[in-house]
Amino acid sequence: MKNSFWLFLPIALLACSFKESVSGSGREESFPSAIAIPTAGNSWVLNEPMKSSELITENGLTNWSEDADRIGTYFHLSRPGKLEVSIRARVPGGMTRLKCSLGDQSQEITLSNSDWAIVPVGTFEVVQPGYQQLMWQCLEHPSPTIAEIESVRLAGPASEGEVHFVRDEFYWGRRGPSVHLRFPQADNIPNVEWFYSEITVPAGQDVEGSYFMANGFGEGYFGFQVNSESERRILFSVWSPFKTDDPQSIPEDQKIKLLRKGQNVHTGEFGNEGSGGQSYLRYPWQAEVTYRFLLHARPTGNNSTDYTAWFYAPEEGKWLLIAGWRRPKTDTYLTSLYSFLENFIPETGVLTRSARYGNQWICDARGQWQELTQARFTADATARKGNRLDYAGGAQGDAFFLKNCGFFNERTEMDTTFERKATGGEPAVDLANFK
Repeated sequence: MKNSFWLFLPIALLACSFKESVSGSGREESFPSAIAIPTAGNSWVLNEPMKSSELITENGLTNWSEDADRIGTYFHLSRPGKLEVSIRARVPGGMTRLKCSLGDQSQEITLSNSDWAIVPVGTFEVVQPGYQQLMWQCLEHPSPTIAEIESVRLAGPASEGEVHFVRDEFYWGRRGPSVHLRFPQADNIPNVEWFYSEITVPAGQDVEGSYFMANGFGEGYFGFQVNSESERRILFSVWSPFKTDDPQSIPEDQKIKLLRKGQNVHTGEFGNEGSGGQSYLRYPWQAEVTYRFLLHARPTGNNSTDYTAWFYAPEEGKWLLIAGWRRPKTDTYLTSLYSFLENFIPETGVLTRSARYGNQWICDARGQWQELTQARFTADATARKGNRLDYAGGAQGDAFFLKNCGFFNERTEMDTTFERKATGGEPAVDLANFK
């Protein structure tokens, strides 16, 4: 393509569906209605995902300056066929040559427009419906900034079916869908005092930003995280009955009170997704190792409930106390039991993670154990509104599994109930040692 042909491109845009016309060198060409995929919510730096927040902002791909960086833009198509791609882009100065690839197909374009313009890229053949990755690579750029790309535009037969991408709430969309296992059998058992479960993370699935939550309940959650390349945590949190995202606004009589904590456990307050008491132990847990979680709840009889969590460290051969918290204005045993998998770092929403959740048991106040072999698979609003479709869960042998992020195509229907094989053996724990 010659540079002059695509200079000074006027834009006509109505929401996400519009008619585009491109003019230059005395020619004008009309393009069919297109769908705009915002790079702000749908693109990552493929070679170094943690750089994504530096290059991609709420305004799109804006700070691209290094030739080595490969940018991936993702969207989900329900139809195969021809896909006509264009971009709304500009080059702050000079001229840039880009290569755009879809699988083994590629197109090269030259950008030299300093004002925003719709620039045609070319036509690709979508062979398989599902998630598609357009990869952007710089071939040449004399100016410091390679290019700014606000959106990728799709037209043609492959775009005429359902097209899914992150349309709004980019922070949550980039984190990816959160997925859950809800245990309905526990709802029919009164006075559940104990909740025991196990998690095994397969090799390579312990992705940074993952929270593998084992024992969730109506007032909090307990599991482990990958916080960074060098840090992992065992996390136990209890929400305040006072509904707020600001822990400083909680009245004194509705604050979560710390009763006790284990050695090297850090405690404090948390906010942003509800507020309450938080405790965590920095612990180098590993993939391919099964870890055990034990949660206890008991009403005090004075309109409060005490919650305590223990984590079994196989590397040390013993149970570790995480913390005990007292929740005011609460008079309940354990209810609404569940597990989940979430990603809390938007930069790693491009990477898949999964885990096996197994051997779930509850014990009531009379000391009667009950195995939980059924789970209902659910997902959050990011999944339910169709912004992300990379979520899965189910049963595999004697365990359940959860999987999310990374733009894979095998998807599980939400609200499906699964049943795992029973293990038949109560947890080998003497509860008298944990009170």
